[in-house]
Amino acid sequence: MKGKKLWPLLLIFVLILAACNSNSSSNEEGGSEAAGEPQKGGELVGAMDTPPEGVFNPIFYSSSYENNILQFTHDGLITQNDKLEFLPSLAKDWDLSEDQTSVTFTLNEGVKWQDGEPFTANDVVFTYKTISDPDYVAAGGIRTDYVVRLKGYQDYSTGKTDKFEGVVADGDNKVTFYFEESNIQALSDASLQIIPEHIFKDIPVKDIPKAPETREAGKVIGTGPFKFAQEVQGEQYVLEKNPDYFDGEPYLDKVTWRVMEQSVILGELESGSVDFVADPNGFPPADYDTVKDMENISIIEQPQFGYQIMGMSINHRSKEDAQAGVIKPEQFVPNKKLQSKEVRQAIAYAVDRQKLIDGLLYGHGDVVNSPIPRNFSAYDEEKPNQYKFDPDKAKELLDGAGYKDTNGDGFREDPEGKEWVLNLNYPKGNQTREKSAPIIKQFLEDVGIKIDLRQPMEAASYFESLEKNNFDWDLYLIGWSLSSTDPDPSGIYGAPAAYNYGRWNNQEAEDLIKKANTPPDALDKDFRDGVFSDWQVKFQDEMPAFILYAPNDLWAHNNRLHGIEPLPYSMLNKTHKWWVSQN
Repeated sequence: MKGKKLWPLLLIFVLILAACNSNSSSNEEGGSEAAGEPQKGGELVGAMDTPPEGVFNPIFYSSSYENNILQFTHDGLITQNDKLEFLPSLAKDWDLSEDQTSVTFTLNEGVKWQDGEPFTANDVVFTYKTISDPDYVAAGGIRTDYVVRLKGYQDYSTGKTDKFEGVVADGDNKVTFYFEESNIQALSDASLQIIPEHIFKDIPVKDIPKAPETREAGKVIGTGPFKFAQEVQGEQYVLEKNPDYFDGEPYLDKVTWRVMEQSVILGELESGSVDFVADPNGFPPADYDTVKDMENISIIEQPQFGYQIMGMSINHRSKEDAQAGVIKPEQFVPNKKLQSKEVRQAIAYAVDRQKLIDGLLYGHGDVVNSPIPRNFSAYDEEKPNQYKFDPDKAKELLDGAGYKDTNGDGFREDPEGKEWVLNLNYPKGNQTREKSAPIIKQFLEDVGIKIDLRQPMEAASYFESLEKNNFDWDLYLIGWSLSSTDPDPSGIYGAPAAYNYGRWNNQEAEDLIKKANTPPDALDKDFRDGVFSDWQVKFQDEMPAFILYAPNDLWAHNNRLHGIEPLPYSMLNKTHKWWVSQN
């Protein structure tokens, strides 16, 4: 979840293989090459199957559905191309110090916020200062991974000082990021979308997530090519072009997102009522042949940047910490039902992932065994345990851990002879994921693990529970769209990370991440990749989350839409250059 570092749901929202250039269209005549010169004007309608939660602020949102709006409305200092190389955006160039302890950005001149106010270096400082604020995490902020390496962060974030020295403006058009030590992730840390100081400076940080300027159409202000103009909450979100966009006036006049059941999207697509279906879920693999046969529609298929997991709540936050909005790994409360890593490994062996891919994805996906995206050289597809489907191995591990069926009912009791039931939680919205839940339940019960398959929850309530009060959860289904800027997995799987919903806390894993990010050794790419390989092996051994599958992205658009340049993680790229045929 997409300045895109961690996007849940979403994520998440990364697969390089031949993926970046493997886009395929079902109707090549829909390509922009055959369409002539771009034309101004026109409108588009996009479909998404789940409504945004309503937090349209780059430093506070947590859902990919909000990101569908923010990708049109906000920009970062830098962006990326399809090879994940950094490119200029709000900044026209940058100078990274030789020891990588600082990076200075020169901003494009004349950039304006959508309300006409000038964009300056002070907006950059304000954005990062807000994320570093002592009240940020308690307010629901989850993007501290962008600021933890900044100079003075610890003292500022804990209130020991009111001097913020991590990001400093030098006039209106220069801004420098300073780090505590050489930072291999300097550019990644500086890639977050920026919010306007003049809009939020008088709003206490703790109140920003609920402020109208974060939530209401017409009051959300960015620098992006489209303005968030109108909304009918849960139904429709209207974006109107920003004629003063610094990178050129958009060709389109308007883009409207409509929320509808996944089951009706394709009918609307074929009829022309919907022009595209893209991030985060695209269209279901079961409908691939149906879409392929639509003469007016083109398909973009590429390996997905993220994956679907079954998370395991190894620990929970204490209720006191959850209420205070803090994450203190030393105070995590162990979940006794999943403390044994042999149990977690058994769960992995018990699930036939290829069957899920063949049956639910119709072959449009892959089994992966690492949470580091395949686009990065740090991805290791060989050394981590592969967990090939082996129910006998699962039973052996459970027996060895003391989980046996002592009363003959077909389900295992815990080592103390007590009933042992794991609950499985999942959200509404993604049909493939919803269909996978009862299948996973059956796989686990086939090896004697009794599963309480809970009723699916509305997405907003589901993720709020994951973030704040999942005190009795055991297993949960979620999709991650991961960082496109760096392979470091700590933003999701580091012990203090807000997205570490399973509250995994393993010192060896923490030490490996630190080693991979500590110069000077970490400045050597081969060294860093090797350490991350060791971390991936550790992850698969500890099994804090089981990676179910990496689906292919299946996006579709009407052939009247041109100018699409998809990235490995999103179709929503350079939207100001999208245009439609007018005849």
